Amino acid sequence: MQEGDSVRQFDYTQLKNHTWDSEILGYVAQIHEYKGRQQMYLRQREAELDKLVEIAKVQSTEASNEIEGIRTTNTRLKQLCADKTTPRNRDEKEIMGYRDVLNTIHENYEYIPLRPNYILQLHRDLYRYSEKGIGGKFKNTQNYISATDNQGNTFVLFTPLPPYETPAAIEQICESYNRVIDTQEIDPLILIPVLIHDFLCIHPFNDGNGRMSRLLTTLLLYRSGYYVGKYISLESKIARNKDLYYNALEASQHGWQEGKDDPTPFIKYLLSVILAAYRDFDERMELVDGKRSALEIVRQTVESKLGKFTKADLIELCPTLGKTSVESSIKKLVDEGVLIKHGKGRATFYTRA
Repeated sequence: MQEGDSVRQFDYTQLKNHTWDSEILGYVAQIHEYKGRQQMYLRQREAELDKLVEIAKVQSTEASNEIEGIRTTNTRLKQLCADKTTPRNRDEKEIMGYRDVLNTIHENYEYIPLRPNYILQLHRDLYRYSEKGIGGKFKNTQNYISATDNQGNTFVLFTPLPPYETPAAIEQICESYNRVIDTQEIDPLILIPVLIHDFLCIHPFNDGNGRMSRLLTTLLLYRSGYYVGKYISLESKIARNKDLYYNALEASQHGWQEGKDDPTPFIKYLLSVILAAYRDFDERMELVDGKRSALEIVRQTVESKLGKFTKADLIELCPTLGKTSVESSIKKLVDEGVLIKHGKGRATFYTRA
């Protein structure tokens, strides 16, 4: 990363001269270890993982849109993801677009290299159902990354590249990324967050930049052999701690226009999300390991939970069990006094005794 003649330049080969701190190196080492364990699970338990894939798709679609304030009901979301209904409004059209692009990445990541024309095609598909007419086109007006304070005042946090510099910048980050990833000089777990950070600072589209950044994160992780996002939603983890996401972005943006930024906070943030997802995956695989009864699996799941949780939470956490098995196990655990039931109907939730 260097300063050019007023135009921001990108050269990821310089990352090899950077000394990373022990926190980043610790994240990378742990993720490598979990990656190896996941590959073992994928070979041995392929059939059992299908449920996790479907759960993660729905969660990722919901969470990535939720971050941008795009919402629908849980029932409608599941119907839209299962292609059992048509979109009713603008939000649902954008949710359908995200679902389509996520499916494309899941099924074809090996054949989608990081190139500007592919990024434009993914953005086109993100807005396939929208009447906005912006899909598949770089921005044509200057955009700003803004925030609103408690008094309702909006202020600019960051000014991305102007439209006339955007196509060349996207071309450059793709070219530099591909050159470095091919030489294997820099660990993809460092390179991917740096590229995503630059993508967000360029902010190449009139709309959809955040969602595209999360889709590209998934794509690049898959292409480097990190498949955890297929089974545990990375978007869901980001949405749960949205403030940390924005804080890391803001902390990494200082001096970006001049090529003097330090992406370390964003690298640490994204690696912490990836590691948390791998840990979740590992826990779920340990739960389904062996020939234990449904009751034993639900009991162990409950013992690892803090605070309140719902039947839907337990169904999600026990992907190898059917809904009826989970329900009957919950009833037995309530009868045993292991669980306490609170509320009625849809408002029902449980806590450990």
